[in-house]
Amino acid sequence: MQFSIVFAISWVLILAVGGGLLTKIGSWYRNLEKPSWQPPDWLFGPAWTVILGLAGWAFVLSWDGAASGDERMLLIGLYLANGLFHFLWSPLFFTAKRPDWALLDVPFLWLSVLALCVFLRDWSVLASWLIVPYLAWVSFASILNWKSSG
Repeated sequence: MQFSIVFAISWVLILAVGGGLLTKIGSWYRNLEKPSWQPPDWLFGPAWTVILGLAGWAFVLSWDGAASGDERMLLIGLYLANGLFHFLWSPLFFTAKRPDWALLDVPFLWLSVLALCVFLRDWSVLASWLIVPYLAWVSFASILNWKSSG
């Protein structure tokens, strides 16, 4: 199996499974004041599955479009940075029960997703577009985080 596919699958599984395990919906979360327009809890898992799957596909397309080893190392670095900021959010919000701390992670997460949108375009226009739902969802989730931090 190609490296790009193994990396993409590993990245998706680590973020999806890890994020799911770190997301404990308990009484603390249920008692948070959330906006009336927040989607139902059951929607977040499928949404993240689709979004991360698209981002994994974008990695494979970009890997195939990268012309040099340096470009591929940059691609890996972008995904590792994004994975770090993505992975930090759940334990800050759900485990530490600190929406305010999670909100501090949001600009880094959002910028890491934006960086994927921008840089992947050089290697695959489709890959760049596959990241747009991720950027939109993180933007939306950031507003939800902000609303529950107040």
